[in-house]
Amino acid sequence: MSERKPIESWLTDMDGVLIHEGVPIPGADRFLKRLRESGKPFLVLTNNSIYTPRDLHARLQRMGLDVPVDNIWTSALATAKFLSDQRPGGTAYVIGEAGLTTALHDIGYILTDTAPDYVVLGETRTYSFEALTKAIRLINAGARFIATNPDETGPSAEGALPATGSVAALITKATGREPYFVGKPNPLMMRAGLNAIGAHSESSAMIGDRMDTDVLAGLEAGMETFLVLTGLTDPEEVERYPFRPSTVVESIADMVDRV
Repeated sequence: MSERKPIESWLTDMDGVLIHEGVPIPGADRFLKRLRESGKPFLVLTNNSIYTPRDLHARLQRMGLDVPVDNIWTSALATAKFLSDQRPGGTAYVIGEAGLTTALHDIGYILTDTAPDYVVLGETRTYSFEALTKAIRLINAGARFIATNPDETGPSAEGALPATGSVAALITKATGREPYFVGKPNPLMMRAGLNAIGAHSESSAMIGDRMDTDVLAGLEAGMETFLVLTGLTDPEEVERYPFRPSTVVESIADMVDRV
């Protein structure tokens, strides 16, 4: 087996790697500082489609983490890029927040509930029965079904919240139509991100806290993968998967000297 090329660019997940329930993980600030000083291309990724990159930049900055807007890549941006490539200047009925609607506006999409090309499902804290009913009827009438990410739950201080994957399952049950998920573990999100920063998979690495999304997507995109144990995966769980990360570390603090 040939040796991998030196790592020249980095992709890292946000929740569980850099922050946990709104609090920076020790070492995250030093890791980001080292990345910026290195001059190597990097992206901070999130499957959450609620916020725009500008929103996330401000939220991270308030926590003491400096991530430039251009270094943030969300499932909403990846979804917009996918739709722009597939059907430029199309139309969509959207269930989601500003992160998704802004991304679609920026590619010239028209948001409508009248015979749209796509129904696009993203993350929101206010899923409504009326909006879901409309989505189901539009899909039954021929709209193509897209979802930003397959995550079934999301974290909160009070416990798990239903997320895009769970709501997509409801729509699928009602329509018999499976969505195309753009976000992790779809390697499309990683490859589009790498293209955005001019990076190549054979000399790139992905850092994440989940085997089923971060590590799997990095692996399928051809990148070196690092799993941190500060999020949703414990060491025993790693052994249950048929694939492995390249390296397992305790936290992002252990990655500072690898940049």
